[in-house]
Amino acid sequence: MHLFHLPSTRPETVAAVDLGSNSFHMIVARYENDQLVIIDKLKEMVRLGAGLQKDKTLDEKTAQRAIDCLQRFGQRLRTLPQGAVRAVGTNTLRQVRDNSFLERARSALGHPIEIIAGREEARLVYLGVANGIDTGDKKRLVIDIGGGSTELIIGKRFKIYNRESLHMGCVSFSQRYFEDGVISRTSMGKAILGGQLDIRPVKQQFNADHWKIAIGSSGTIRAIRSVVFEMGWSSKGITRTSLKKLRALMIEQGHVDKLDIKGLSAERKPVFAGGVAVLSALFKSLKIEQMSVSDEALREGLLYEMQGRLQDEDVRDKTVKRLSERYGVDKTQARRIDNTARQIFSQVAENWLLESVEYAELLSWAARLHEVGLTISHSQFQKHSAYILENADMSGFSRQQQRLLAVLVRNHRRKLQADIFEAQPTDIRESILRLSIILRIAVLLHRGRSNDNKPKLKIRVEDKQIHLDFPQEWLDEHPLTVVELEQEAKYLKQVGYALNFT
Repeated sequence: MHLFHLPSTRPETVAAVDLGSNSFHMIVARYENDQLVIIDKLKEMVRLGAGLQKDKTLDEKTAQRAIDCLQRFGQRLRTLPQGAVRAVGTNTLRQVRDNSFLERARSALGHPIEIIAGREEARLVYLGVANGIDTGDKKRLVIDIGGGSTELIIGKRFKIYNRESLHMGCVSFSQRYFEDGVISRTSMGKAILGGQLDIRPVKQQFNADHWKIAIGSSGTIRAIRSVVFEMGWSSKGITRTSLKKLRALMIEQGHVDKLDIKGLSAERKPVFAGGVAVLSALFKSLKIEQMSVSDEALREGLLYEMQGRLQDEDVRDKTVKRLSERYGVDKTQARRIDNTARQIFSQVAENWLLESVEYAELLSWAARLHEVGLTISHSQFQKHSAYILENADMSGFSRQQQRLLAVLVRNHRRKLQADIFEAQPTDIRESILRLSIILRIAVLLHRGRSNDNKPKLKIRVEDKQIHLDFPQEWLDEHPLTVVELEQEAKYLKQVGYALNFT
């Protein structure tokens, strides 16, 4: 299945894979006395962002480079069970419109790959940094410059106050402003000004008035720290003065191919100018004077997130609760439908091949959120609900998970949209349709929104045959439900399922 899921017992070894726009990272850790101990790290410069074409597909050379890297990672991860590895794609993979590449990538790695939104990436980056650097009660600004996006987060300890993801990174800026490799005062000035324009909409929210300490993470910022330290310009992270000296030296050397700077690796050179321009724009716009550097980032955040999920501290449950409160969902009704959906699920899971924790969770989340669209309009509210769930900022959820939630909610009433199910990955298509049917039956039984006790429903399924058994005379006493069940049978017949009830 294409979703991240948990193993039945906590594995001794876990891994996180970060598929960035510039480089791919893998980190492997072991649990020792409830602490994560890093036992292996791998990194390869793939430059995925540089291979993204105008039609949002990857050129074959870049795609193959990525697949080869993932095969090497997959070899290292081969012994780990499903659920012990969490792999996420960021800015470039958010843009890729070639599903065949994602299928190849997943096959090469041997584990599911989630695509996460920019603000979710920011949350995970902060989680990694917060676990690595303790700044006490001082508010901190955390900045992560990737290949195609830059994440900004303000937080204190483990609480996040503000987060944003900007479409600017070392790869994209190197392509945009230094395509010919020339590093001049003019090209650097234009790049910094371009960065400041990108930052402008969030400048007031993230400037120095709102934090005490600035911390940078990611390869770009670590590379800049290495250079300013090796050159003797700063022994305390990155300062505004050291960054100015670095720009002057780069302009003096004049070309990407001519960069000869202590601490700068050969593999970093092609995208270094873009990264320096982005960081310079951030220093100028947000009034940063000095920045500490964290060795922890997104991948470490993924590991800590996994640790929380394995200890029943899943941020997704909190997200569902916050979203239902934000949109004024009728909690009593949601609870009724959730309970009934769970009861039905427990009776059909084995025969319908749904015996997975993640299927049960997906169904429960959909039951609790299917009415969020009522805040917009009662007419066709299932469409509004689906739109909200697919596009909302939902901490802990991947884009694939939000999309599947939207599919279930969009189809919880009225006619089933067969084309929506056909658009799902083939290996989960039938399962998602069956989850939708379970949710539909649960909603139907509670359409009266009353507190009356519903009958203990017995349900039998065999492939596409569904039979509902009600207590003696219950249907005779509820003629409206009979009419609704008859209509539901017609809807299900259109997607190849037969519903019978007695």
